[in-house]
This record gives sequence, structure tokens and C-alpha cells, in this order.
Amino acid sequence: MKKFDVAVIGAGPGGYVAAIRCAQLGLKTVCIDQFRTVAGKPTLGGVCLNVGCIPSKALLDSSERYYHLRHQIAEHGIRVGNVELNLDLMMARKDRIVSDLTGGIAMLFTKHKVTWLQGQGRLQSANEVEVVLHDQRIEIVEAENIIIATGSTPQTAPNINFDGMRIIDSTGALALNEVPERLGVLGAGAVGLELGSVWSRLGSKVVILQRRDIFLSNVDRQIAEEAHLLFQLQGLDIRMNTRIKSVKATPKQVSVVYEDDGGEHKLQLDYLLVATGRKPNTTGLNAEAIGLKMDARGYIEVDAHCRTSLSGVWAVGDVVRGPMLAHKASEEGVMVAERIAGQLSEVNYAVIPFVIYTAPEIAWAGKTQEELAAAGTPVRVGVFPFKANGRAHALGEHTGMVKIIADAQYDRVLGVHILGPHASEMIAQAVTAMEFGASSEDIARTVHAHPTLSEAFHEAALAVDRRTIHI
Repeated sequence: MKKFDVAVIGAGPGGYVAAIRCAQLGLKTVCIDQFRTVAGKPTLGGVCLNVGCIPSKALLDSSERYYHLRHQIAEHGIRVGNVELNLDLMMARKDRIVSDLTGGIAMLFTKHKVTWLQGQGRLQSANEVEVVLHDQRIEIVEAENIIIATGSTPQTAPNINFDGMRIIDSTGALALNEVPERLGVLGAGAVGLELGSVWSRLGSKVVILQRRDIFLSNVDRQIAEEAHLLFQLQGLDIRMNTRIKSVKATPKQVSVVYEDDGGEHKLQLDYLLVATGRKPNTTGLNAEAIGLKMDARGYIEVDAHCRTSLSGVWAVGDVVRGPMLAHKASEEGVMVAERIAGQLSEVNYAVIPFVIYTAPEIAWAGKTQEELAAAGTPVRVGVFPFKANGRAHALGEHTGMVKIIADAQYDRVLGVHILGPHASEMIAQAVTAMEFGASSEDIARTVHAHPTLSEAFHEAALAVDRRTIHI
């Protein structure tokens, strides 16, 4: 039996970060992970680095460059010849990025002396983990603290079976070896919109079927409605309030029958991407057998500091309450590591940033105007469009807006919502301001460089007090 101070189960953004931080704090740490590449090679980073956040952003960037060259570069006075797509090279670039980053985590484990056990971890007690290694040998690990960070898996849809050929999940959509002529997407959330955008830019006719009649229901309505219009203008065929009646796959196509307010419709597709959400990956942990408290949806119940019902057992990331976001998982991993070491770390869940990496990007933090209205909180709102921003025009990306919502009495910023170029980078300024309890006046009095996209953030703060300069 091997003994450690901390055993981490899972090496995604929550697990590997927790393991590294534990090691930095002088704790003898082992990280147990069963993830393997398609070729069967053990790899670190979990879903995010291998088949999620990183490869999807690589393809988003590549597809945006391809689309820009084909449709937008001429207005810059640049003439190019015949633009051709080499999908194999694009996929190879994506795979190389993934390999570089996952290999980097392995080097960090070596640097910080984190032991990496390649296999599936199964709880035997509150301080003991059975590890079934990839070669089927079994090792028992004893640890004073256990951190569960096993992430999530794609949620299956009723009456739809993934065949891995024509009916695919997000992993399959990141590894297609051809550009589909017709791609169907179930779900208009972040994954559906991002991957739908990738293949649409590369030439697919993309139809997105959304069960609800509200587009991006967790996004501020003003931002969501503008985004809905922009995505449709880009060619994404987004159909709302749809109900799937049947899905049938053959070796060459997928037939989908769905119903909406206009009646019954049939789609003939090359592939169907099911992007209807994710579920916590808690099966196989033996959690219930050892008394670990779970909720009805399969999440591990934790307190504000990610302690479970068992002393010495912690859980972070997608297996616990809150948004399924890599950065949320990482910050929880750091908090838990530091609490195990006796520190009093916290995670401020009120200002976690959210991002959808479409073009334009959508990013937000804090409350929406609708949430604040429902709570009866009086607010003042400032909105500034990118069409009035000089840098956005220079980039040729001037759709969207920045919206700042402040408390009507105290002027404290309660929410920031951005639709526009590089929104994923700009939202960090909003999170920093809100973390320090800034007012809209604080932001309005802060000098922003010119010309920059961040000036739109500055002007939105000025707009809260009805004193914008450029509109």
C-alpha cells in the first residue's frame, strides 16, 4: 500500500491544478486518472485539454481565419488567390496543440514531484482508493485527504443512441475527417453554437435545433437577442421550440423528424451532433457504498468549501454544484489544496466569468438585468455599442456591445455583459472590478488606452450615469 497526504482522482483542470498546488504546499500527492487518447496513450488534462476547451478553440481560430480569408480580407485591400482548405493539416495543428499542453502538465507533475497513477480510482473508504491500472494490476492508495475531480461526460438525449459514426457528441465533432454538407446540432448552448460555427465557416449547412423557445436562457436578454440575430445572419439556421420525434442513422446519413409550432418536419443530415449538456462523472467511484452523500442528479454534495459528507474527502469541478467551467474547477482545486494545508482560501462564486467563444464572443459575469428585476433590485444600466468604438472598426469587427449594470443606490457593479470581439479577454477587467467591489464611477474614472476595445467598457460605465462621449 502506498501512502500519501493527498490523493486526487481525476487530472482535468480541477484535479491536476489541485495536485500541483498540494505539492507546492509540501503535501505528498498522487493524481489518479484513467483518461487515454484515441490511440490508447495515457494523457493528462482531462476532457478540457484533450477533447474540449483547447481543441475546440484551436478549430474555432482556424475556421475564423479560413472564413476571413475567403470572405472578408478583400476589404482590407488584400487580394489572395484560390483559398483551399486542408482539413487534415487543420486537425493535425489542433492535435499538436493538445499534445504540447498535455505534455506540459506531465512536466509540471515531474517538477513538483506529483505521482501519476494511470488507471481508474475507486473509493474504498474515506482515506483509501483502489486503483485499477491500465495493465489491470491493482494498487491501493492510502491518503489523509482525497479530492474527487472526475469531471463530466456528455448528456445523452432521450431515444437517441450515439453510434460514433453519424450520431456524434462533442468529441466526435472535433475529429471529423470531412466537412459535412449538412450538419445537425441538438442544443443551442455554448458547445452547440461553437462547434456549429466551426463547421459552418468551413462550408457546412448547419441546422441547430433548440428545445426551448428562449435563446441562451442564462444570458442577459438584450445580449442574447442581439447574438441570435447575428448568428442567423452568419448562416446558422437556429430553430427554436423543437421537439424530436425520431432519429434514424444509416451508414451514410441521419434522418431526424422533429415537431415545432408549425407542425412536423424532416431533416436529412450527414451528421447529427448531440450537444444537450453534460452530466457529472460519478459512476464507478463506489461513492454511495462508502456513505458519500449524493443528490438525485448524481452530483456530490459539498459545502461552500467543497467538503463532502465524509471527513477528509473533498470534491471539485463538474461533479459538484455550480457551473461546469474549467476555471471554476481550477479555483476550487486551489481552494481545497490550501484548506487542506491549513489556509482559509475562498472562491467567490458571484463573479465567475462565463464565455461562449463564437464570433462575436459572448462573455459575462455577475447578474443579468432580468435576475435583478426579479429580485426587485433597482439598477442603472449603461450600454455602449462596438459600432462607436474606433479599434473595433479598425479590426473590422464592430458588432455587439458592452453592458454594465450597477446598483441604483450605491452604484456598485452587479453585472457586466459583453457581445463583441475578444469579449473573453475583456471580461477579466469586469471580474477584477467586481471582485474589489468597484462602482461604475470607479471604472468611468479609470483611464483606458486609446484606441482599444476596452474603451467600450469605459464608455459603458460612463453610460450608467448618462455621460458617454461617443454616442
